[in-house]
Amino acid sequence: MDIKEIQNLIKFVAKSGASEVKLEMDDVKITIKTGSDNETTILQQMPMAQQPMMQAPAPAAPAAPAPAAPQATEPAADENSKYITIKSPIIGTFYRKPSPDKPVFVEVGSEIKEGDVLCVIEAMKLFNEIESEVSGKIVKVLVDDSSPVEFDQPLFLVDPS
Repeated sequence: MDIKEIQNLIKFVAKSGASEVKLEMDDVKITIKTGSDNETTILQQMPMAQQPMMQAPAPAAPAAPAPAAPQATEPAADENSKYITIKSPIIGTFYRKPSPDKPVFVEVGSEIKEGDVLCVIEAMKLFNEIESEVSGKIVKVLVDDSSPVEFDQPLFLVDPS
C-alpha cells in the first residue's frame, strides 16, 4: 500500500463520517480515527436540559458581531475569487519545511508548477508531501508552520495567471 492509497483512504473515511476504521492486510495495519467522537459527547449531553440552555446564550453573544464579519470578508472574497485555493487533502499537522534544518518548500511570490511539493502534512506518523495540482504564483500562505489542519482546509492561494 503506497502513500497515495493511504491518503485516498483517509479522504474516504473523513467524508464517510465514520469515527474509526481499522484495516489489516498481510504486512500493514492501519487505524484511522476522525474527530466525530466529539459528536457522540454532544449527544450524551443532550438529555441534560439545563446545560444546553446555559451554553446557548454564550454563542448568541458572539453572534451579534457575526453579521459584521461577512460584510468585512465580502470584499476580500471578491479580491480572492481570482485565486485558486489549494486545500488540505488530509487531517494532520502542516509543515512548510521537509525538516527543521531545511528551507521552506515555497514562499509568497514563489512560482510553482503542477507536481511541485508545496508542504508536508503529518498524519499518523506519516509525512505526506502535498503537491500542487496547478501552475502559478503563491499569493498567500494561509496556515502557520506546525499547525494542525483539517480535511479540505485552505492552505495556499495561487494566482494562476
